[in-house]
Amino acid sequence: MELELYVDRFKSWLRKEADMQRAGANEHSPLLRYRLDSASDDHNVERVTETSSADVQTRGHAQPKNLTTFFGVFVPCVLSMFSVILFLRVGYAVGESGLLQTLVMFALGYFIVILTVFSVCAISTNGAIEGGGAYFMISRALGPEFGGSIGVMFFIANVFSSALYCIGFVEAISDNFGTGGSLLVDHQAGLPINDWWPFLYSSIVLLFCLVVCLIGAGMFARTSFFIFLIVMATLITVFVSFFTKKPGPINFPHNNHLSNGSANYTGFRLDTLKSNLYGELTPDYTTGLDVNFLVVFAVLFNGCTGIMAGANMSGELKNPGKAIPLGTLGACLFTGLIYAIVSFLVSATCSQDLLLNNYGFLQQINIFPPGVVVGILVVSLSAALTTLIGASRVLHAIAKDGVFGMILLPVHKGVTAGGNPIVAVLVSWLLVQLVLLMRSLNAIAPLVTIFFLLSYAATNLACMAMDVASAPNFRPSFRYFSWHTSLLGIICCLVMMFLVNPMWGAISIVVFIVLFLINSFRISESEWGYITQALIFHQVRKYLLRLDARKDHVKFWRPQMLLLVANPRSCCELIRFVNDMKKSGLYILGHVKKGNLDESYADPVQKEYPAWIVLVEKLKVKAFTELTLASTIREGVQHLIRISGLGGMKPNTVILGFHDNAPSKDSFEKCRVWGQSPSFGITEDSGIDEESGLLMNAFDPVRPSNSANRLSVEEYVMIINDSIRLRKNVCLTRHFSKFDRDALAASKEPGFVDVWPINFFKPETSGYLDTACIFLLQLACVLHMVRVWRKHTLLRVFLCTSEDEEPAVVQHRREKLEGFLNDVRIKAQIVTVGKQNVNRLAVMREDSVPSTDHGHARLVYSQVSSSYIQGVNDMIKEQSTKTVVTFCYLPLPPTDSSQQPDYIRHLDALTADLPPTVLVHGIQEVACTAL
Repeated sequence: MELELYVDRFKSWLRKEADMQRAGANEHSPLLRYRLDSASDDHNVERVTETSSADVQTRGHAQPKNLTTFFGVFVPCVLSMFSVILFLRVGYAVGESGLLQTLVMFALGYFIVILTVFSVCAISTNGAIEGGGAYFMISRALGPEFGGSIGVMFFIANVFSSALYCIGFVEAISDNFGTGGSLLVDHQAGLPINDWWPFLYSSIVLLFCLVVCLIGAGMFARTSFFIFLIVMATLITVFVSFFTKKPGPINFPHNNHLSNGSANYTGFRLDTLKSNLYGELTPDYTTGLDVNFLVVFAVLFNGCTGIMAGANMSGELKNPGKAIPLGTLGACLFTGLIYAIVSFLVSATCSQDLLLNNYGFLQQINIFPPGVVVGILVVSLSAALTTLIGASRVLHAIAKDGVFGMILLPVHKGVTAGGNPIVAVLVSWLLVQLVLLMRSLNAIAPLVTIFFLLSYAATNLACMAMDVASAPNFRPSFRYFSWHTSLLGIICCLVMMFLVNPMWGAISIVVFIVLFLINSFRISESEWGYITQALIFHQVRKYLLRLDARKDHVKFWRPQMLLLVANPRSCCELIRFVNDMKKSGLYILGHVKKGNLDESYADPVQKEYPAWIVLVEKLKVKAFTELTLASTIREGVQHLIRISGLGGMKPNTVILGFHDNAPSKDSFEKCRVWGQSPSFGITEDSGIDEESGLLMNAFDPVRPSNSANRLSVEEYVMIINDSIRLRKNVCLTRHFSKFDRDALAASKEPGFVDVWPINFFKPETSGYLDTACIFLLQLACVLHMVRVWRKHTLLRVFLCTSEDEEPAVVQHRREKLEGFLNDVRIKAQIVTVGKQNVNRLAVMREDSVPSTDHGHARLVYSQVSSSYIQGVNDMIKEQSTKTVVTFCYLPLPPTDSSQQPDYIRHLDALTADLPPTVLVHGIQEVACTAL
């Protein structure tokens, strides 16, 4: 009975939790629920994933996942990795570089590829995999920045690779059916192969591939196993021919314009093997260019690529998490073994002259020469089709995900009813057609190698980032992976890129970085998560732990602001101003919501976070937001002051608005807080219209002057006292509804930042620069260091003098102040102001010097007459005709509660009708004259 009661309660809680998440979650994000079956003896928990109707509809039309490891991964990978290299370029590599270097090249190529396979396997075994291939896996696992950038690199690599295979197909046609072709009875007849004829043939082959992609891609996929059988049968005839072919001369091909005649096929001979151990670098007869180790490697590496062919079939695999690792690694092992065997057989049976001057010799020594031609043509056409289809699918997937915005929108829209991306196919075909203008297989091969190397390097980089970020949900079941293997793969790929072709290697890296930066700054939301966020978290946590508050020094002091905001609709100008005043320091927007958590089902401030985040984005300020719930504002402010920040990054200055009866003004329109807002994390409850992105209704309307929810004077003054007791500097701000930063940036005449470093409520201390005065000067100086303020304002420091002071005394005081400003490197204009209308100001003693400690009594407010404060206010206003912002001294609040209303009343009179004003009281040493 107790268990059944527990189950019923748990079900009820789950229903409430699901209702809450359904009301507050993003409509595009998946909602996971759990169902506890009380009828089951073991009380198993079944996971149910809710999907949208669109997902259900898509799954309804999806093809069944019935491909096994062999047919879905192994066969496509083998076909892609063999391609034309097996039949047309293994002899070329052995002849140019020798058997030993050829084996080293294959070992190096497969080493790089297998390291990348480890990374791909780690991704493919880290959760469920849907269709979409390598791009889909990487983008969903690592976020749009890496996903989009790597996707474009894969797309470019497939485009160049498709052109490579088309040219390989035409090369086989030309050698056998062109003028002087080996399969022609009349060697004078045949297809023309000079000038631009090969380009025309390649274009025809590509056009055939285009037609197949448009109408028969599905049929081609179903016949891949028969193509595999043809290639294997051809390979068997090649192996048999090495043992059965009798020695004899083999003629050079007609397109070899560097050498004429023939060379010997010797059969198995030890001296032939010895002569082929070390190559002889000669010009390539297809291009006429000299070759070296790197050129040969660039050609051979294309025989190692194709490892993504199996990953591209992930949507049709029964168990992709198991099939992709096994099938891909098996294909690498199988093809590597075949390449090694063929290289050895070629080295032991063919003379070096034959290998250097006849790249298609395998056909002429074969027991059934047309079979080799068929094999070459089939494998070349298969690879060309595979890469063209792969390029179009990757391009369509990128466009569908909207990674690059509206640029690729037509590509996403151009899809047939059967799901064939027509526009993506046409765009891919057009780009391949342009690459065909290079005309030479050996000229395209290095570029294909570079783009594949960069794609593999980016894949390794992304997986290394996942491992280094230590995300708990990155738990691949493939265990032969670590950041060490990924780092080694990155290094190998980048080194080989620059060795193959430094210029194209640099260009490709620049393209990748530009794409990555575009995605990083343009994409504001993603359902896939961000690897960069995981990395940033990991690094920030590490360095925050190393940030020791005990090692703080005044030389490295910086303002770290906590701005207390009641309603952001009335203080956008102030938020932007404090963003300038904090310069490179910490900036936190703090808000206290009155309430009690016991009275709410869920945290009432949690749903407000998205609105604040969007506000920060719209105002373009570099700030964090901290919201808290408390029964009183004062208690909430204490929470914020104590717990805001993290580790060694804690606010040292608390900023409040001024306590007055003036009605608040809505500043959203003035500060242009509108436009499209990101929908990430924003719900209907957060008050943001997802379509228009307006924030007008996200926060409460501004308060009228007679609002009953205003703070009392006593509570406001106690908040100031609390801040001082908690060892924070305090700033009170007023009249910032007059502040217009955009107008300041556009102004042609300079304004002024005025500093009055004198406690007007203790005028007898005017001869001293205490800690609060120095903090006042430092804060104004930091503000003036910001570019827009430095360019459009001048910093002025006012020196108040008495009318009965001697000129020599005034000059002495001025020189003392100039000396102090020079010592602390503050560039400011000193303005001397007479106080004929302010009778209480005392004269500064002649022998006084700047000091930072004159007792607590000199800092505290003392009562003065209203006429005196009015006189001070008039004096400041006389100097403020072009003032942008004024900094004044803030005395400490009185300890006697009966004086608190007078304290606020006098501050109100002091700042009445002034420009935007900051009343400052500093308690920390912030200036340093030592190195």
